[in-house]
Order: sequence, then structure tokens, then C-alpha cells
Amino acid sequence: MNELIFLFHVIGIVSSLLIAMRWGKSALISLTALFAVVANIFVMKQITLFSLHVTASDALAVGSVLGIGLLQEYFGDKTAKKAISISFGLMFFFGMLSQIHLLYTPSGFDQTQSSFQMILGSTPRIIAASFFAFYVMQKCNVWVLHLLKKRLPKLHLSFRMALSGSVAQVIDTVLFGFLGLYGIVHSITHILLMSLCIKLISILISLPFTSFSKRFMKEAHEQV
Repeated sequence: MNELIFLFHVIGIVSSLLIAMRWGKSALISLTALFAVVANIFVMKQITLFSLHVTASDALAVGSVLGIGLLQEYFGDKTAKKAISISFGLMFFFGMLSQIHLLYTPSGFDQTQSSFQMILGSTPRIIAASFFAFYVMQKCNVWVLHLLKKRLPKLHLSFRMALSGSVAQVIDTVLFGFLGLYGIVHSITHILLMSLCIKLISILISLPFTSFSKRFMKEAHEQV
């Protein structure tokens, strides 16, 4: 059932981005930043999709990139860059708070410390790798989107976002894979190749939704 869950997962993420976009710039920035933070936790879980071994956070990584793309398209480059900075800040605070949480000595009745230690124990390395990969990926994403819009203004939004998102995901997958997951997962090569395939599938699934976003925003402005 993982494949079916994955399909609804991607649809749910993209739909939530559209709903947040309807609520306004602040909501879309918040949701995009949330995806970036939560992806750092969910990346620790390994799953099988289409007989491929991948992490459970690939759909969230795509959602974060799509969120930045929507912010750039409808609210401008400055807003997209602000969202990247906010995501950075929240990722930093999450890493700091998770390590403080582990420092508390559990009581004799506690049964959760080992689970927290297992999930959050690798967080500093993952956060550091995610910081670097996220920064480079999103900077490239914003730059490619800006370049495509300037050089190919007639290219449909969904294809611009798909192209920029694909470039961003290649960069993110390679950088984060080696910096954050090497030595943790069973096969780093398998994870890199398969994770990239799953991310590209996520982008393909999201195409109709990003295409619909212009009409969605137009209807919202008409109602206002």
C-alpha cells in the first residue's frame, strides 16, 4: 500500500500549498518552512516504493521547493528569499531544541528516551547537512526560475517549476545524501538514485496542481 499512500501524500502536500496560498503570503511561507523542518525528522525512516529503497521525506522535500516556487511566482523574488531565511531559522531552532530535549535526564517511569535518542540523535549532522543542501538547492531553484521566466516567458508555469524543481532536487539529493545520510542508511547509492526517481515522480504528479494555481489565485483575487 506504500505506493497508494505516497500518491495521496503528494496530492495532500500540493493541495495544502494551494490552500495556504489562498490564505495569503504568510500562510504559504509558514507551510513551506514547516515542510523543511519536518523533512529532517521523517528522513530517518526508510521505506520501499515501487521496489525501491528510499526515505519517507522525499514528498516533503518536493513540497518545500514547490512552496518557494509559488512564493516567487506570485509574491516576488524578495518574498521567496525571505521564506528561505525563515526556513533556515526554524531548522536551526528545531536542531537546538531537539538537543536540549535529549539533555534532560528521564525519570524511572519514562519509556520514551530511547526512542527520542534514536530519532533525534543524528539530528545535528542531519540539520547541518540540510542547512547546506537546502541553501544551495533553494538558491539554485530561485535562480533557475527567474532565468526561465526571463528567457522563456511563454513557457507554462507548471513546466518552469518542473524544470527548476528537477534541477533543485538533483542538487539537494546529492548534497544531503552524502553529507547527512552516508553511513546511516543501508546503501547511499541506492538511496540517492531511488530518492531522485521518487522526487521526480512527485514533481510529475504535482504538475496539474501547479498548473491550476493561476486560476486558483485569480478566483481568490476576484472574490476579494
